[in-house]
Amino acid sequence: MSIKKRLLLSNIGMVIIPVILFIVLEMIIGYILFYPLKGEINKASLDFFLSIRLFILIFVLILTNGLLTFLVSKSIINPLRNLKKATREISSGNLDAKVEVTGSNDELSELAHAFEIMRRKLKEAHDIQKQYEENQKELIASISHDLKTPLTSIKGYIRGISDGVANTPEKMDRYIKIVEKKADEMESLISELLLYSKLDLPHVPYEMRELDLLAYFEDYLEDLRPHLAKRNIHITLEYDRSHSYLVMADREKLNRVVANIVQNSISFMDKENKHLKFKLTSNNKEVLIEIQDNGMGVSRDELPYLFDRFYRTDVSRNSTTGGSGLGLAIVKKIIDGHGGAVWARGDIGQGLRIYFTLKKRVEADHVEQDIGD
Repeated sequence: MSIKKRLLLSNIGMVIIPVILFIVLEMIIGYILFYPLKGEINKASLDFFLSIRLFILIFVLILTNGLLTFLVSKSIINPLRNLKKATREISSGNLDAKVEVTGSNDELSELAHAFEIMRRKLKEAHDIQKQYEENQKELIASISHDLKTPLTSIKGYIRGISDGVANTPEKMDRYIKIVEKKADEMESLISELLLYSKLDLPHVPYEMRELDLLAYFEDYLEDLRPHLAKRNIHITLEYDRSHSYLVMADREKLNRVVANIVQNSISFMDKENKHLKFKLTSNNKEVLIEIQDNGMGVSRDELPYLFDRFYRTDVSRNSTTGGSGLGLAIVKKIIDGHGGAVWARGDIGQGLRIYFTLKKRVEADHVEQDIGD
């Protein structure tokens, strides 16, 4: 009941209830006073009855008005008191102070409900901000660690050169090449850090345009094939020519996605005959891209963490091909920005399969089968 109706009924009750209660009390007292007289009413009894009627009226008015005022004010003041208490708690930084919402459907309960929603949103925003700050601390710590490793090597080899340890032209050339390699590693890491930080910002612009993924991968793999042939890596592309592969995508960012996945696969190929397979599957809403290698693979326990920033598998931690730990994290950021999904499957010794989806440009004229596992 709304406060307006409550106050209106309270005012009506302050008139009707005293009248009814006064009449009832008057009848009861009159019955007590005059019933024993058996109809023979004397002047003294009548005068007494008339004299107490005024007191009865005053008593009834005080009782009913006081009781109704107390009940109505309590129903209004208590919710306001709860809101005031919650406001103080929240202003002091305690976002866990819940606002009690009463069962009555009035303006105050609606206000309390709206206030509680606001508190929850503030708490969510606070938790997100807190998590963001923790992530930033973790990011800084990881950056410091990853930059320190090549920097220490560079300092060590430069010190060796200055101390005359590289006392032959061959040794000097080897030291310089190592320093150059470590500097390149630092440059690559910094570039990936800058890209990741840029993607981490809200409202990153994506130049979404219509893109035929079949033509895209045919051109991309044509350029990539000569470079991988030198490493004895064979590439295949599987697709169904009758399906449509038109999507909306940012071509430049998609290049980064494919390059990072390919580089990740190449780094952990341990077989003599290396194979990298690309597969396109389409349904009426999206295109699924699968990139599969026959490398050393990743344990199933580690698959959920592959796309976390700075995460490295046990294999990569124990090798010189650990990379920056940002490659697949960047992949996830870009695919998320496209409104798609990315995941991985595989196991130790079974290679790694990375999947990601992109939304189609237009729905196909016919309904195709859903993308399978």
